Amino acid sequence: MTCEQQIIIGESPSFLEIIEQTSKAAGHNRSVLVIGERGTGKELIASRLHFLSPRWEQNFIQVNCAALPDSLLESELFGHEAGSFTGATGKRIGRFEEADKGTLFLDEIATISLTAQEKILRITEYGTFQRLGSNKTLHTDVRLIGATNIDLPEAADLGEFRHDLLDRLALDVITLPPLRARREDIIILALHFGQKIAQERHWHSFPGYSEDMIDKMMSYTWPGNIRELKNVVERGVYYAEDEHEPVSQLNLDPFNSPYRPVKQRKKITTIEHAPRPPQDTGPLDYHQTLEIYEKELLQNALKANKFNQRHTAQYLNLSYHQLRHQLKKHSLLG
Repeated sequence: MTCEQQIIIGESPSFLEIIEQTSKAAGHNRSVLVIGERGTGKELIASRLHFLSPRWEQNFIQVNCAALPDSLLESELFGHEAGSFTGATGKRIGRFEEADKGTLFLDEIATISLTAQEKILRITEYGTFQRLGSNKTLHTDVRLIGATNIDLPEAADLGEFRHDLLDRLALDVITLPPLRARREDIIILALHFGQKIAQERHWHSFPGYSEDMIDKMMSYTWPGNIRELKNVVERGVYYAEDEHEPVSQLNLDPFNSPYRPVKQRKKITTIEHAPRPPQDTGPLDYHQTLEIYEKELLQNALKANKFNQRHTAQYLNLSYHQLRHQLKKHSLLG
């Protein structure tokens, strides 16, 4: 679907530097990567790249790659012919076709399978692709923007992202600063969000924030960045009782309650699940023993988390990509 450009707010040096880089990158016709923590505004930067480009009158198509399983994502991106897979009752054009002459924004691009990455690489190199279930080669003229919150060079070194595709995408890399690195913008953004909610509540004006609330907002680290700030401000303004008094309620954690349910998980370190080193029966091969122990540890963790890899990574205090590397190392990727 198409998307209208949204306002981007800030005046900190790190923010202004990114805006300048974005404006320059918008002028060329090559791919761009937008890197940043969750909630830093990657979608807004992608939108700005499109609407400041010569393609601004054409389609700006967005796809959240993490929201679709691999089997459906390829159909979403490249389209399919009738009968190409179970349930494909008719022909469907993909997002690359839909974005022809315009811009395709692939959010969470690091979650795309290696197979789909290979097809995207061909498009970036030759502008050609095939729908699923078809041998006909199609052409498309698309400007590709990818976004992620992970270190793509590290993912490529781990074999989870293609180095050649990374090279094609990384003509320009725009890395967004987290909100804690642009503190001059915290109150500017808070006022902007507060004024919008005050209008929704039909207040005659927005009274601002109490000094105590400002101090707390400025001292907080904002791990969720701008999105978290927006939610906190909205919560505070919605619960304010007097439109003439400065907003003073700062609720950073709406889940905080003495009655909050706690999910009990089995720990793989219990006697029931923990892998045990072999008994001392003589000389051991250190590397082989360690490999056996690691593999059993991973298998038990996967089983305890019903083979959900993201939950398993959290369970083992690993990043998702670290877990994937270990699974690949021990031939546990199905």
